[in-house]
Amino acid sequence: MDKTMTSLSDAIADISDGAQIMIGGFGEAGSPTELVHQLIDHGAKDLTIINNNTGNGEVGLAALIGNGQVRKMICSYPRSSHSRVFPELFRAGKIELELVPQGTLAERIRAGGAGIPAFYTPTTVDTILAQGKEVRQFDGRDHVLEYGLTADYALVKCEQADRMGNLTYNKTARNFNPIMCSAAKTTIVQTRKIVSLGSLDPECVITPGIFVDRVIEVSGPIVESELIAKGISYRDGAYAQLEEASHE
Repeated sequence: MDKTMTSLSDAIADISDGAQIMIGGFGEAGSPTELVHQLIDHGAKDLTIINNNTGNGEVGLAALIGNGQVRKMICSYPRSSHSRVFPELFRAGKIELELVPQGTLAERIRAGGAGIPAFYTPTTVDTILAQGKEVRQFDGRDHVLEYGLTADYALVKCEQADRMGNLTYNKTARNFNPIMCSAAKTTIVQTRKIVSLGSLDPECVITPGIFVDRVIEVSGPIVESELIAKGISYRDGAYAQLEEASHE
């Protein structure tokens, strides 16, 4: 089955209001920025986003949040040196946050993709993050019950893909992307290059095509840190220079 798409807009056209979406990446590494910007243009709102962090500057995920399309973030690292948008909205009570330790977040996503409804972990015992959750002892040690995570869609980025949706990744840009592919009902992939069938070494394929629904080639992907350094934002379907006041 040929899973390639001819446009970013077609790739995400059926994402509706209220969807739960996993977005790959660890910071900008492995972040499907072009797909996220297309989601901004698409306009779906009231979204729940699952990601490691909340974006930086005013591009990519941060731009999606800043555009008022995200109702809730499920993440492990909501604040970094260049994150301005989410902290301001959170303090103003305009967006929800479910904070999850990074290892627990990864395991919740993996569990969701593997069909495991829940698991116990000692992480967060006796902390605010354990409040309201079931606690059970194993081998004399308390463990907190955590539930697997799934999503309606996953937006991910890879290095190479074939038309059947088999994926390879570029080093640390792999991060959360593979487990998100298996945990979503529909997986949409942007790849640096679409290659011919049979050209990928099976030993190097990290995500088999069975977990992928759509593939779009983005041969020259955006480097978010370069845009942030130049004070560029993504707004109203275009890139714009931030006003000096936004940096104060």
